[in-house]
Amino acid sequence: MIVFYIYRNYLFMIFIVLGVLILVVALALRTTPSVAGFSRVGTMIAIGFILLGFVISSFVQIDAGFVGVTKLFGKVQPTILTSGLHVINPLYEVERLDVRTQNYTMSGINDEGHKSGDDAIRVLTADGLEVTIDLSVLYHVLPSEAPRIIRETGANYEDKIIRPVSRTKIRDNAVYYEAVALYSTKRDEFQARIFKTIDDEFKKRGLVLEVLLVRNITLPAAVKGSIEQKIQAEQDAQKMQFVLQKEKQEADRKRVEAQGIADYQRIISESLTDKQLQYEQIKATMEIAKSQNAKVIMMGKGTPVILDTKQ
Repeated sequence: MIVFYIYRNYLFMIFIVLGVLILVVALALRTTPSVAGFSRVGTMIAIGFILLGFVISSFVQIDAGFVGVTKLFGKVQPTILTSGLHVINPLYEVERLDVRTQNYTMSGINDEGHKSGDDAIRVLTADGLEVTIDLSVLYHVLPSEAPRIIRETGANYEDKIIRPVSRTKIRDNAVYYEAVALYSTKRDEFQARIFKTIDDEFKKRGLVLEVLLVRNITLPAAVKGSIEQKIQAEQDAQKMQFVLQKEKQEADRKRVEAQGIADYQRIISESLTDKQLQYEQIKATMEIAKSQNAKVIMMGKGTPVILDTKQ
């Protein structure tokens, strides 16, 4: 079936040519009486080959994810063949187009994109710096536009539309951004902007842009070094801010603690009276008196004297 699918036109021509040759030979045999009987057989065989050629050429299979565009003597026909088996004019030539999602990548890494070697897009930014961009374009052919694509562009639409349009629109839009902004804060805005402009161009040519991926933006070495130094300085500043904040919190804690101790001492000092002190003295003396050690407690107006009788 695969051989039949690939060599349909060639098989058609082979069977037609064989049929014609056999028919010519069969007609020539009619003039010779001894072999005139073979002429009729040869004629039938020739007609069979010719009919088989037309039958084979009348069937065409379109695989899933493809559409077929028919051409008659080089003229593109409006008929679109969807996936499946079709019966067509045996004189039609069928060209197949892939309508599935396709990926076209332009990258600075060797053998990562469609072109070998460095195929990244080099653009100039608003501040006059050269920036290198790696890009992936996900798109598909609009099935209803397949005949127009074959007629106006041909099957090689990647090199004629995808590649030049994408590279041109990126260069046209990069001039509105500075290199550092393009690398950082304006990256999403830049990607949305080029998506719209490329999508508009694709629609005019029967293509649908699905996703546009700005995979990598490489700045000049000097600019990249300056950015890294700036980031490091910002990180150091944030670290110092954290240390200062921590020290301030520790100072506030100690200040609150000191204030609490001062308030405690002030409250105690204000609440102690002579009677309170005398009461606390009596309590302490009673605790000492309860001790198992022998002692003599001398009470007076002053401080009690405790004598240990064991000495």
